[in-house]
Amino acid sequence: MYKEFYKLRLNPFEIAPDPSFLFLTRRHQEALLALYYGVHRRKGFVALTGDVGTGKTLLIRCLLRMLKDNDTACAYVFNSRLSTLEFLHYVATEFGLAVSGKTKGEVLQDLRKYLLARHQRKLTTMIVVDDAQDLSVKLLEEIRLLSNLETDEEKLLQILLVGQPELDEKLDSYKLRQLRQRIALRSHLEPLDLEETRGYIRHRLHLAGAPPEAGDLFAEETIERIYRHSRGVARLINMICENALITAFARELADVPADIIDEVACDLRLGLATPPRGQHNKNNDVVRQAHEDTTAII
Repeated sequence: MYKEFYKLRLNPFEIAPDPSFLFLTRRHQEALLALYYGVHRRKGFVALTGDVGTGKTLLIRCLLRMLKDNDTACAYVFNSRLSTLEFLHYVATEFGLAVSGKTKGEVLQDLRKYLLARHQRKLTTMIVVDDAQDLSVKLLEEIRLLSNLETDEEKLLQILLVGQPELDEKLDSYKLRQLRQRIALRSHLEPLDLEETRGYIRHRLHLAGAPPEAGDLFAEETIERIYRHSRGVARLINMICENALITAFARELADVPADIIDEVACDLRLGLATPPRGQHNKNNDVVRQAHEDTTAII
């Protein structure tokens, strides 16, 4: 809608996790390298945690792209509300194995044969479990037992657990101490700081084909307001920027003023006090003061 108006090739702030738009902060780079090392060196268990919207899924997609040339077979489990048998059936099906009518023991035997055959060809096999914080203790224990599929030298199956900070709490519990001791690498993603938010926005604009003069599309004050409302959470930054560009385009503005960010944040219910629709232009000073007071409290 606004691409032609702002001379953009692509939508810069799509919410879908596109690896080509990856913005590598130091923490994201360290996490990605840790994940790659853990899988490539066949360490067995690796865990990645981070709050909602901090880029975990995007990082996993980048990892899978990096591993694509290594003939890595991956079972991506995005439903964490499975029983142990459903989980095993799902994983086996992802690897192309027939499971219809088979017992748990038969599925495990087929999995072992499959993993050994791939190991003999020096191929990597992995399971990625997303939203792993919602896995039951029983299912986490079942996943731990899968790591017993190994040779004398290395693990046959690489398992990546991805989840919100509650996953760390669960893994640190006494009940899961055996699993915790098997996790070779653990990484955690944090929201972006203000400088990273600035770089993130300009990076995505650049990749979307923005001309040099578009560097001021989001002025410094506007970026600071985006950071204040989003708290540096990448998904919220995308949502705010996307809606702000649509609003600015509708008003035929050459750039995005800070007060539009307040309007968008209010529409998205992002929690900071902003006036009702229609009063924004009259009460900008009140809005700014409310933001300052809220920030001081936080």
